[in-house]
Amino acid sequence: MRLRGLIRKETLQVLRDPSSISIAFVLPAILLLLFGYGVSLDAEHVPVAVVVENATTETASFTASLAGSRYFTVSLMHDRHAAEQALIAGEVNAIVVLASDFSRRIWSSTGAPIQLIVNGADANTARIIGGYMEGIWQSWLQQQALDQGRSLTPPVAAEQRVWFNPEVRSRNFLVPGLIAIIMTLIGALLTAMVVAREWERGTMEALLVTPVRIGEVLLGKLIPYFLLGMGGMALSTAMAVWIFGVPFRGSFVILSLVSALFMLTALGMGLLISTVARSQFVAGQIAIMVAFLPAFILSGFIFNISSMPGIVQVITHIIPARYFVSSLQTLFLAGTVWPVVLFDAAALVVMASFFLGVTWRKTKKSLE
Repeated sequence: MRLRGLIRKETLQVLRDPSSISIAFVLPAILLLLFGYGVSLDAEHVPVAVVVENATTETASFTASLAGSRYFTVSLMHDRHAAEQALIAGEVNAIVVLASDFSRRIWSSTGAPIQLIVNGADANTARIIGGYMEGIWQSWLQQQALDQGRSLTPPVAAEQRVWFNPEVRSRNFLVPGLIAIIMTLIGALLTAMVVAREWERGTMEALLVTPVRIGEVLLGKLIPYFLLGMGGMALSTAMAVWIFGVPFRGSFVILSLVSALFMLTALGMGLLISTVARSQFVAGQIAIMVAFLPAFILSGFIFNISSMPGIVQVITHIIPARYFVSSLQTLFLAGTVWPVVLFDAAALVVMASFFLGVTWRKTKKSLE
């Protein structure tokens, strides 16, 4: 009966607090819309300057191949200096120079001289542009060979197969990972600030003088926010699948179980923060520093963990969001891969037990 009363009290407090509902449902929708539509790691419609020193049928054909690709927006120039100035000014991201003897040397043993100058300020985009240009060049050569009845036999024929994300859409990678960031906000940040608010208002002191036990107090806090967080997860998953078209190849049951484990971990972090900081400002700052920022930067949500320095890779093993992001991306894109899911779930069980256990031991029915 006491636990039921505590859950009812906390639920009413959540329902009467617009900020809690906003963080649980409005903020996830806004973040998903921003990242789904506004953030992309794909390189499409990249502005490219093509310098043609001697216009021929072959240069026109190759330029048309570039212009017909969805990856490039071509600006035809006849002056290399003007193209370089455009690159310096940021008007184009790359320059393709077709030399005056391009047509004569296409089928020679030395090959046609094509120069590609890329803006390397964004290293990732520069690498992508180089790969796209190489692919278009090879496709154009093969088409030219077929049209002229020639044989184009490269020494190595690479047949690419893209698994899990055949469209190579960064949205399919980003949106599932964003669910972990959203649940971190709901679990750690919201819980830490709400409990700290009770300390500021004096309602926590009134609760501690009642005959309820510490375990009942913690469960009374956990259950409503756990349900709130799972509701936010369900909304985020529905938006990912039905609005952004992210494929889901795993099991919704397994997704719910892994999400529940991560939610318990995030709630444990939030409650632990609230035992240390009894002011909303301090609790919010701590939650951002120890929960949100590590989840955003070190979870593999955007930055590839294997590309990080060795010491940073070691640190990522203590970040709960790392394991949840791994399971989310696996369940969405690859399916229920048991070795990955079981390992991540085991890590989350350990972390949830640690945070909840420490919180239980640190929380006392005392105002000191």
